Amino acid sequence: MEEYGPEEYGPRWSDQRAEQMLGALVCTVVGLLLALIVTVLVRAWPSFAHNGLSWFGSGGNVDEQINLIYLSGLGAEPDVYTFHAWQLLWSTFLITGGAVLLALFCSLFVAVFLVEFAPEWMSNVLAPVVRFLASVPSVIYGLLGVLVLVPFIGNHLVTEPQKASVAGVVSLSGSSLLAAVLILALMIAPLMTSIFSDGLRSVRPGWLEGSLALGINRWRTTWKVRVRTARPAIVAGTVLATARAIGEAVMLAMISGSVAFAPNPADGLIFLYEPSRPLAPTIVKNIDLLGSKPANATLFSIAAVLLFSAAMFSLTGWATRRAMRKYGATA
Repeated sequence: MEEYGPEEYGPRWSDQRAEQMLGALVCTVVGLLLALIVTVLVRAWPSFAHNGLSWFGSGGNVDEQINLIYLSGLGAEPDVYTFHAWQLLWSTFLITGGAVLLALFCSLFVAVFLVEFAPEWMSNVLAPVVRFLASVPSVIYGLLGVLVLVPFIGNHLVTEPQKASVAGVVSLSGSSLLAAVLILALMIAPLMTSIFSDGLRSVRPGWLEGSLALGINRWRTTWKVRVRTARPAIVAGTVLATARAIGEAVMLAMISGSVAFAPNPADGLIFLYEPSRPLAPTIVKNIDLLGSKPANATLFSIAAVLLFSAAMFSLTGWATRRAMRKYGATA
């Protein structure tokens, strides 16, 4: 057998250079991430320092508060930082929570069908389609909502008596909580389906075969063995989809109504048709106000809350993927 010396594989210094370049790239990425976090927190600190925990509380209209904050930074009067974000936080919770629950229910059953019950040719066709839908830009979903769903809700679901009953408070035009939840669920469902499918396929075939050999039917085996074993993947996919949903801005700004209003469940069915605006679209709506120092701090404080939320969801997803090891699955 012919032997090759180290020189046959190339100079050793090339490996060292590659390691150094990759290490430098990692350090650069980490440095940029830390710089981003520090910049956002420093810019946001004046707003948090002035408001304290009341920043997360209720009181007043968010749009009026932001306008007053902006004007104070342009005049000779002292800067105003008073801001209460409860309306935005409540809208974010309703829209994100509703969309994630709806997408979770639909995506889980679609993933089970693709992995367990769909014919092979159908699964081979639908799997790439699902991954393609997960990569579609959110503005496309927003355009679909503006052209199809919002007019349908405004013209066919919202009645004239309902519009008249809240005419003095808010306008029911179809851009609503319902539209935002449905389109956001449609946007994140392909991502969840893709992750769920990978988790379901990673279950050891021997476990399924053992259950079937004991006489347990296919559906019960799928639900009790495959789905239960893939629970960490289901949790991880849900967490990652939630992190994407909570930071969505452009699409929600297009169809949620973009009004700083907190929909009230006590209003009954009208609650679903009321407009709202989460945290992220508020930054997009008021991006022109960054020239005012207090308005700049206020918008960065909203960004800081979103950044912290995304970090917590990412940490939860990482911890969940590690937990998959005990089930013999890969993360």
